[in-house]
Amino acid sequence: MEDKKKNVCIVVLGDIGRSPRMQYHSLSLAEKGHKVDIIGYGETEPLHEIKMSPSIYYHFLCPVPYIPIRSVNYIFKTIFQALNLLFLLFTIRSPSVLMVQNPPAIPSLVVCWLFCRVKRAKFIIDWHNYAHTIMALNVQSDKKNKFVKWTEKCEAFAGARADHNFCVTNEMKNDLLTRWNIKSQTLYDKPPEIFRPITLKEKHNFLLKLGQIYKTILNETNSTVFTELSGTDIVLKENRPGLLVSSTSWTEDEDFSILFSALQDYENHIRNGNVRKLPNLICFITGKGYLKQYYTKIIAKENWEHIKVITPWLDSSDYPLILASADLGICLHTSSSGLDLPMKVVDMFGCCLPVLAYDFKCLHELVADGKNSYTFKTSEDLSSKLLSWFDNFPNNKNQQEIDVKFKAELKTFQSLRWKENWNNVACPAFQ
Repeated sequence: MEDKKKNVCIVVLGDIGRSPRMQYHSLSLAEKGHKVDIIGYGETEPLHEIKMSPSIYYHFLCPVPYIPIRSVNYIFKTIFQALNLLFLLFTIRSPSVLMVQNPPAIPSLVVCWLFCRVKRAKFIIDWHNYAHTIMALNVQSDKKNKFVKWTEKCEAFAGARADHNFCVTNEMKNDLLTRWNIKSQTLYDKPPEIFRPITLKEKHNFLLKLGQIYKTILNETNSTVFTELSGTDIVLKENRPGLLVSSTSWTEDEDFSILFSALQDYENHIRNGNVRKLPNLICFITGKGYLKQYYTKIIAKENWEHIKVITPWLDSSDYPLILASADLGICLHTSSSGLDLPMKVVDMFGCCLPVLAYDFKCLHELVADGKNSYTFKTSEDLSSKLLSWFDNFPNNKNQQEIDVKFKAELKTFQSLRWKENWNNVACPAFQ
C-alpha cells in the first residue's frame, strides 16, 4: 500500500447494516489509514466497529416513494435513486477510488461509472451475484422481460469498463470472462474474528439473555432448556432439545417450504412413535426481508408439538453467539445465478458450526459434502439428514464422531480470516 492515504467511497444501494461484506471492506480500508465514505440505506444498525471508527463515514440514501403502478414505479425508482446517489457522490469527499456492490445494477453501476470518469477516480465493482438473474425471479417472462435484458446489458457495459472487478467464486470469475470477456479476481468471503466458537459459560449467559425475550428457551432461575448451573459449573442438559439455526434475507432465492416440510416430517416421526429417540427441536431463523411476514404466517398455522420456530432479528453482536450456540446450521440459499455462495455458511463455519446446505452449482467451493458438512436437494433429503443427526441425541456416538470430523475441517477453514485474506487479495487493488 502506498504511503499516501486515500479517500475511498463504498456504494451499496442497499441497507448498509445488512451488507456485511461491504462493511468488512470499509473496516479493512480504514485499518490501512484510508478515509472511507459508505453510501447506502440506513434501515438497520451498521457494525459497532463501523460506528466507532473515526475514518468511516456513512451517508444515507432517502427512501424511495412508492407508486402502485409497477412499470411506472420501476422507472420512477431508478430516476429517484440515480439523482439521490449523484447528489451524495458530489457532496462527500472527492474519492480517488470508488467501489460499488453488484447487485443491484441499476442505477448504481452506470451512475458510479460516470462519476468516476468525471472525477478520474478508480472504478471497482464487487460482484456478489448477477442483478439480472435476481430480477428474472420476479418477472413472468423471465429473461425476455425488457427490464431484465436492460439490466444484463448494464452489467456487461459497466463490468467491461471497470478498472478492477472482484467476485465471490471461481465459477463466477470464469463466467464473467466467458460471458462478457470481463477479467475479475476472486475474493472469497471469510469470517472475521467475531465469528468463533464460544465457551459453555458464554453460551449459557447468552441463552439466559435471549430467554428474557423468548420465554420458550427459559426454564427455572439460572437455567435454560439447554443449559443449567450444577454447583459452580455450567453443564448441558441431557434431555435438552436440539438447536437449529438459519439466517436469511427472506427473498425468493431461499425456499423455506423445504425446511418446513422437513420439520413436519420430523414432527410426524415423533408423534408416530418412531423407534428413533428424537429430541424436541428449537429452530431460530434470523434476519429481515419482505417475505418474512408471509413465512411467519405459515409458521403460525403449523400445529407442531415438538418443534418451536423463532424468527428474531438479532443485533450484530448477538448474531455470532446464536450461531456458536447451535447444534446444526441450515442453509436454504439456492442462488439466482448459481454462481455465488451463502455468506451465512461462512459465518457458521467461522463459529465451527456444521451445516445442512441446499446444493447448487458452485457450493462445492465452500461446502464439501460429507467432509465439513452435508448438502441436500429435497425436503425428504433434508428430513433424512435431520433424523440421522438427532437420532438418540445427544448420546449417538456415530453422530458425535461425524461432528468431531466436521469441526476438525472447519478449524482448518478458520485459519484464514477476512483480514488476512483481504490484505493478500484485495489490498493491492486500492493502491
